[in-house]
Amino acid sequence: MIKIAKQIAIGILIVFIAAVLFLRIGKKMSFYKIFTRLFSAATFAILVFIVAFVVAKGIFNFRPEMLSMNYTTQNVSMGPAIVTTLITVLLAILFASPIGIFTAIFLVEYTATENKLVQGIRLATETLAGIPSIVYGLFGMLFFVTKLHLGFSILSGVLTVSIMILPIIMRATEEALKSIHPSIRQGSFALGAGRLRTIFKVVLPIAIPGILSGIILSIGRVVGETAALMYTLGTATSLPTSLGSSSRTLALHMYMLSSEGMHVGEAYATGMVLLVLVLLINYASTKLAEKLSEVE
Repeated sequence: MIKIAKQIAIGILIVFIAAVLFLRIGKKMSFYKIFTRLFSAATFAILVFIVAFVVAKGIFNFRPEMLSMNYTTQNVSMGPAIVTTLITVLLAILFASPIGIFTAIFLVEYTATENKLVQGIRLATETLAGIPSIVYGLFGMLFFVTKLHLGFSILSGVLTVSIMILPIIMRATEEALKSIHPSIRQGSFALGAGRLRTIFKVVLPIAIPGILSGIILSIGRVVGETAALMYTLGTATSLPTSLGSSSRTLALHMYMLSSEGMHVGEAYATGMVLLVLVLLINYASTKLAEKLSEVE
């Protein structure tokens, strides 16, 4: 295996050097253009390779009965995991988005100077963004599961991942608001609009694409999370009946199947479905951002 990896690495290096020489000597490009184009192509190629590999492995192991809502030892269905994933993503975004967006509005629109409060909020945001997910899982288990007696449940998992994605939404909203030119706000004030009306009628509609980008990144973080949810949501295989029920998301379902070693093929199929689900969510979010950004 190591020998094959070395051969692949040497082959990639040879192709890279050959491409650089061809573009430099044959096309007479500058090194700046050469490396920007090559690394852009490499990034796209890596994405295509990952998607193709997951789909190729998963499509041959996928069976329609795997979408059943009844999990058994003979049919390790991912149906309950799909439902749990959608519920977790929806609730986490509903919990974290208002807090993150309104905090960013306060920092950008209502604080002209960097006082102690603003510095404290920014320090808390940066600290939350750098905490590993396993630490979030431990906190969620000790606080939500044990201290608040919520148990291993969807609610415990949602509250934990909501804290995780809060810094992403805050920073994305803050950058989106800062990117708006001050003259737009000044024009609104000159027409007699107040600060609150300017924010909600002028500033936010322009900043919606940037805000939605942060929400899309947050969705990807929630969908792909395993460590934090393992300690809070649990690993039950049944379909959740309430917010107090324990279940598992698709990523957690895939991890459990692969770690057991008995259903590796089903794990590949789950990865394919998870990839398709993420692409659909991103596509829907992008279309929603385009629709909401249309200023009448």
